[in-house]
Amino acid sequence: MTEARKPYRTTIHDVPLEQDLREDEGWVDMQVQYLIDQRTAGSSDLVVGRTVLPPGARHDRHLHTDADEFLVVMSGEGEIHTNTGREPSRAGDVIWTPRGNYHGFVNTGDEDVLLIWGWSGAGGLDAAGYGLPGPDETFDDPED
Repeated sequence: MTEARKPYRTTIHDVPLEQDLREDEGWVDMQVQYLIDQRTAGSSDLVVGRTVLPPGARHDRHLHTDADEFLVVMSGEGEIHTNTGREPSRAGDVIWTPRGNYHGFVNTGDEDVLLIWGWSGAGGLDAAGYGLPGPDETFDDPED
């Protein structure tokens, strides 16, 4: 019989912001919190996070080779990256990106964007297989 894991509970106010997110890896002016992950909750196959993007902030186009991702836009507006470009997105949008597909978010509005997101299949960023497009990968995006 598998050992039962204990439930985990936290509050957004008790979770510190990630400090080691680098702009050259696509994390531009973002405030990211890992609310549930391997480090905090012992979760090996689920991550739940919270991101605030002030106006102009962005998470550049990227993919995860080993995790599916969901994203809920709680407030604000911007554009989401896709495999082929960018599309408008606003509060209330719910987006699912299967592993191996490009995604990201750009705050194009005048107010903060609040995102609640998660990964299935991994307990942290390293396990999710984070990757940026190669120099030969192009798509129709006026910002790239």
